[in-house]
Amino acid sequence: MDKQQAAADIRDRLLDAAGLSLERLPMLHVILDRVATACADQLRHFAASPVYFSLSNVESKRFGDILEPYESNAIAGIFHAAEWDSHILVGFDRDFIFTMVEVLLGSDGSEPPLNEERSFSSIEMRIAQRLFDQIGKAMQTAFSLVADTPFKLERTELRMDFAVIGRQNNQAVAASFLLQALNRGGEMFIVIPQSVLNPMRQSLGRILVGETTARDSKWTKQIAGEVQKTPVTLKAILEERPLTLGEIADLQVGQVLELRATPRSRAKLVGNDRDLFWCDVGQAEGGIVLRVDRFIDQDQEFIDDVLAR
Repeated sequence: MDKQQAAADIRDRLLDAAGLSLERLPMLHVILDRVATACADQLRHFAASPVYFSLSNVESKRFGDILEPYESNAIAGIFHAAEWDSHILVGFDRDFIFTMVEVLLGSDGSEPPLNEERSFSSIEMRIAQRLFDQIGKAMQTAFSLVADTPFKLERTELRMDFAVIGRQNNQAVAASFLLQALNRGGEMFIVIPQSVLNPMRQSLGRILVGETTARDSKWTKQIAGEVQKTPVTLKAILEERPLTLGEIADLQVGQVLELRATPRSRAKLVGNDRDLFWCDVGQAEGGIVLRVDRFIDQDQEFIDDVLAR
């Protein structure tokens, strides 16, 4: 072993013992925010009611201290990250599971939330399994910014002392996420061994330009689809004639107004009071039809109108 490698090994051991300085890993917070966004987007396809995820806290602690509060109160999923040759733990607390069961089964939130200290039912375990699959996809998408790897769910555990992905005294990063739905909520937590993050310190220590505002393609497509469903009223205007208020007041029943429009005149297609297209007027099967000729350039139309005056 040369001196450089020995120095690197010593440095890594010191970092493992001291714990990561999360303030120096801004990209980790960006990634975890993306996990929250991806989770909300994926669950939105399964839930009839709005589901909101938000990153609430990130801290570095020992494994035992992280998992102790969740003993007998959570379901843990152990994921294998093949490219990292390591494991990641994801957990749902009792309130998270009860809330998601109601959301996925179509509850409207009118019933009071469950507050029972009991073992999880088979239905709740199956729903947790389905949720773990979605969280694994969300983590892969988010972590692809620095180190892409698939996350494969290996097993689920109800006892935290069996959810072993490292020694109890080893340092890890714990991220807590808040779930809000049906006027109630719950907590999801992700535990990442520090030994996994150490090799990515340089990548996690800098912000990738543009990534903090990156758009999610699925969400962008969904927004665009909803916008395109907006109803618009179209009107075809053959001619517009300016009149004074006095002239309008003098109009009588039976009076004939002369227009300069001819069968060859173009009609203006207007949508929600905005000029859109010039159209040619024609006939087809006894009805009047319009053929779109060109888009109306608002700025050019204004200039032409000023020059004409």
